[in-house]
Amino acid sequence: MGIVKNIFTWWEGSTFGTWLNTARNGTRVGEDHQGNVYYEGGTDPNGLTRRFVIYKGANDASRVPAEWHGWLHHTIEGTPESHLPPPRIWEADYTPNQTGTPNAYRPSGAIEAGGKRQMATGDYEAWNPDT
Repeated sequence: MGIVKNIFTWWEGSTFGTWLNTARNGTRVGEDHQGNVYYEGGTDPNGLTRRFVIYKGANDASRVPAEWHGWLHHTIEGTPESHLPPPRIWEADYTPNQTGTPNAYRPSGAIEAGGKRQMATGDYEAWNPDT
């Protein structure tokens, strides 16, 4: 099923056509801690080198860490390992976008969180155009 899946699906990893084009025209630059692999090859109409990522697992742009996002958008020229300072002790580890998952944020009034909102406290006075 693996070969057939790679030929016809795009939502996990790369299709066969993407793999073939990357093998012919791409140069591997690096890999992040999630297993996503970054390539460059060819030039765009502005003369910049094309940079792209082949995801390991689900194709979700929120899975690209900030340092590699900067590299993809030509914010830094070299790989993140060689151009960025080491991470600070207070920096949080990367977490992917949780929207649509059971871990998504749900404020206290959301239907998924029980749908109960706090009562109004009476300190709100509606705007009136006549006053």
